[in-house]
Amino acid sequence: MQFTAKDIAFMLNGTVEGDPLVAVNHLAKIEEGSTGSLSFLANPKYEPYLYTTNASVVIVNNSQELTAPVNTTLIRVENAYGAFSLLLEKYNTIKLNKSGIEQPSFIHSSVKIGAEPYIGAFAYISQDVVMGDNCKIYPGCYIADNVKLGNNVTLFPGVKVYFDCVIGNDVVIHSGAIIGSDGFGFAPNADGTFSKVAQIGNVVIEDNVEVGANTTIDRATMGSTYIRKGAKLDNLVQIAHNVDIGQNTVIAAQTGIAGSTKLGENVMLGGQVGVVGHITIAKGTQVQAQSGVSRNITEEGKKWAGSPAIGYTADMRSNVVVSRLPELEKRVNELEKIITELKKKGD
Repeated sequence: MQFTAKDIAFMLNGTVEGDPLVAVNHLAKIEEGSTGSLSFLANPKYEPYLYTTNASVVIVNNSQELTAPVNTTLIRVENAYGAFSLLLEKYNTIKLNKSGIEQPSFIHSSVKIGAEPYIGAFAYISQDVVMGDNCKIYPGCYIADNVKLGNNVTLFPGVKVYFDCVIGNDVVIHSGAIIGSDGFGFAPNADGTFSKVAQIGNVVIEDNVEVGANTTIDRATMGSTYIRKGAKLDNLVQIAHNVDIGQNTVIAAQTGIAGSTKLGENVMLGGQVGVVGHITIAKGTQVQAQSGVSRNITEEGKKWAGSPAIGYTADMRSNVVVSRLPELEKRVNELEKIITELKKKGD
């Protein structure tokens, strides 16, 4: 893909300073720019690179003042960062604009496929699957019986969706994610062994959800595991059976949530947070990375940290005290010596 500075300025409603016909075919950071690349400058910290970059075109703010000559063509816009973000989105849309059905792939005769699909090679789509319009199923995906996909669903390579799961509109699921694997349900026996409890529910992923690579979402024992509208899950997240993730909740990598726990709307969980099962976490809760949540959180909009998690401010104070423990131990030892000496004098 190749565009001129003039083309880009037109898309961004910007103005060109320099050669309007200079062409670019890739994007780059300003400090790593090379001939044919397009970059941007929004952070003043990177301004020195504006005068040394080899990028062919650089997007800058209208307010950017030049303190030295530049060797690149500038495109001036109201907001350089926002404009570049828009270009990234357009670039990604073009890059991922695949269509058609590649072979070899297996599509059961009962499958209903919407308009303008893309189905990559070695994909397997089982019986009674329903796919909406503009779905993109990348190579190596597996979609089991009776799965429902809405419009504009993207499953990147190697995604596995087990039977009966439901995925809404505008959902993106990244490579290696597994939707609907069995929940961790085992009943203890008198002899110390365990018997598997059949997991007959499903997973329901609502609209505008994004699921990261190698994330696993277990099917419910009965009923559904829910990922509500607008939720964003990072890579390597584990969601157990019958969990309910609230709308617009974000969960960072390596977090694990045990069975039947319910998260409210707009919850934010940092990386490597552990959440026990059968609890409720209130709307707007924020939990610091590597914290352990072991009880209900009922107050909305509060910050938590530590393991077990306590109020964020209390945890910070505790950490300050812990860092002073060697000093406090030394002082206690000194006081004990003084008390011992006083006792001897009293005797």
